Amino acid sequence: MFQVRIHGRGGQGVVTGAEMLSIAAFLEGRFAQAFPSFGSERTGAPVVAFCRIDDKEIRLREPIMLPDALIIQDPTLLHQVDVLSGLERPAGYILINSNKTFSDLGLGEFVKSMRPERLISLPATEISLKHVGRAVPNVPLLGGFAAASGLISLASVSAAIQEKFSGKVAEGNIAAATEAYKIVKAKGVSDA
Repeated sequence: MFQVRIHGRGGQGVVTGAEMLSIAAFLEGRFAQAFPSFGSERTGAPVVAFCRIDDKEIRLREPIMLPDALIIQDPTLLHQVDVLSGLERPAGYILINSNKTFSDLGLGEFVKSMRPERLISLPATEISLKHVGRAVPNVPLLGGFAAASGLISLASVSAAIQEKFSGKVAEGNIAAATEAYKIVKAKGVSDA
């Protein structure tokens, strides 16, 4: 079973991102589940969502405490919430919405034993503003996750987007996911 924990703030599409990740996995013939965990339900409050992907039925229903991957939609959470807790190192993945390096974000010591191709810093907010016109980093990060992990395909991410959105919103999100996918692939990240 592959477990993903997504951290962000209310209004950034954290829950929708987890749902689209599970839809993408389902479209590839796998079992998947996605669910949120809310604190105070308001825009800007910390939000966590979870996604599990497996080749067999998933019976677990509790929050993910030992993730295989972390997707961090808001880097300001690094200093407010223990977003890195339980990450499987050195094999885990970290995707973070930032132009900064992991060292610049104060994570150099934490990630020094991790595989560098699994550490992805991606300007997801900028990409979403460019293609969607809103600061919603969830979809670019899903595109980046697809490129980094090889767990899901870009085609499945695009199909999941089309299930959640329509028209220009779907087109913009697919363009955002595609750009993020290409950026991560260009960085030399392999389908590990």
